[in-house]
Amino acid sequence: MIPPAEDCVLPALLAKGANAHPERTFAVFDDDVTWTYGDAMAEARRTAAGLRGLGVEQDDPVLVWLPNGPDVLRTWFGINLIGAVYVPINLAYKGNLLRHVVTTTGARVAVVHPELVDRLRHVDTPGLDTVVVLGDTPAAPAPWRILGRDALDGDPDALPAPDRPVQPWDLQTIMYTSGTTGPSKGVRCPHLHAHCTAVAVLGRLGEHDRYLVNTPFFHGAATLAVNGVLALGASMVVSRGFDTKDFWNVVRRTGTTACTLLGAPVAFLSQQPPRADDTDNPLRFALTVPLTADAIAFAKRFDVQVLTVFNMTETSNPLVSEPNPTAVGSCGRPRPGVEVRLVDEHDREVAAGEVGELIVRADLPWSMNAGYHAMPEATAHAWRNGWFHTGDLFRRDGEDNFFFVDRAKDAIRRRGENISSFEVEAELLAHPAIREAAVVGVPSEHSEEEVLAVLALADGHRLDPADLIEHLRPRLAHFMIPRYVRFLGELPRTPSAKVEKHKLRTTGLTADTWDREAAGIRVHRDRISHRR
Repeated sequence: MIPPAEDCVLPALLAKGANAHPERTFAVFDDDVTWTYGDAMAEARRTAAGLRGLGVEQDDPVLVWLPNGPDVLRTWFGINLIGAVYVPINLAYKGNLLRHVVTTTGARVAVVHPELVDRLRHVDTPGLDTVVVLGDTPAAPAPWRILGRDALDGDPDALPAPDRPVQPWDLQTIMYTSGTTGPSKGVRCPHLHAHCTAVAVLGRLGEHDRYLVNTPFFHGAATLAVNGVLALGASMVVSRGFDTKDFWNVVRRTGTTACTLLGAPVAFLSQQPPRADDTDNPLRFALTVPLTADAIAFAKRFDVQVLTVFNMTETSNPLVSEPNPTAVGSCGRPRPGVEVRLVDEHDREVAAGEVGELIVRADLPWSMNAGYHAMPEATAHAWRNGWFHTGDLFRRDGEDNFFFVDRAKDAIRRRGENISSFEVEAELLAHPAIREAAVVGVPSEHSEEEVLAVLALADGHRLDPADLIEHLRPRLAHFMIPRYVRFLGELPRTPSAKVEKHKLRTTGLTADTWDREAAGIRVHRDRISHRR
């Protein structure tokens, strides 16, 4: 049975918290800024009133391109309060990837950090007519109306109710994931989907817990945490990012009791020198993905309960482990409320111990994705035969533990970021010296993967790998730029002319592979200031 809106819809949960405990702490930000539940509702209402003044209506998508902090949270909440759809953009996006997100959503309004406006100006943005800049307003001309911060400071007393009540099946967000066999997809996430994703893991926590959100708000891990905190009536710490040296200081100073640690951070924390006060900390719960030997050691060393899961933006944590699992590499077992199967290419179930694609369906309607935005063919392909096809390969042991094996898709996972090989290859092939390009992931010494580009050059051309990196810097997000480059005369192909990426992955790093880090070339994210 679908739960009532007051139990799962973000505006209703926000109102419930503001009415029931307005003075309870809701969010602690950097720079000693704190919101109560009453503050959160007040900020959301004035922002919602400002958005309505800009012509934003119920169901309209609104682009949000902001770093972590109070601005992104009040903008998200204000959007949902009027029944509109929050569409966050990865801060690293630029060029064709940015253009794709803007054009496929069809949004008319965007809320943007001032240091990102120039990137937006350099791509085609049909349909976009208003950009609200939360900071110094750029003076350069632009193809859209540019407004300042005060455009979002509306009169909350004049805010009308949505034309219809926001329901569990209405969209909360469109979250863009990395494209793997094509352009990036906008996952349509109903309010119930976001709610079920959160409570599937965080339901064991309570109102006295405080969750550290140190992942960006354009990632599903952050939206999971925020929805969970609202559902529980708990509080959260909103950090600008993960910092190994400062992590435990933040946990102790803020009274953090729970957090998410994706990928490399667990290894980074475990590799720090032991201290006498390692167990003297308030942290009692950590969601660690993947479950590595470092994660198990982390739990023992710091006296923290860890859980692991398998999730993707499209699903709602279908696999969840018991507390402190011991099977390294396990993603847990199917949680109540979902069915999962491992199948071959014809959707025939494979036997225990065999590798198959994970497919999922849920008991509750709207508790998983509602398809891909403006991509009906991709939606039909993923939801074929009544099951959502994850594109990820698993095996299952005799105790019903599920183990991730590989991606049937060509995504690469680097330090918490999903990278589309398709999109990196598109930018490589735009270089006049490159005839063929294949991008694969190779193991990283830290965790997850690094990006290897295998290239075949056009006749008569030479290419210095260092020059290639400089060519890619303005065209790709920092985390997508290959670390390794290898040249071949021709890429290995199947009889049907498809690149045999499995061969490139198996071969991996060869003696003639160029390593940009060994060459002393560093690629860093563009630093975005947090001035207000």
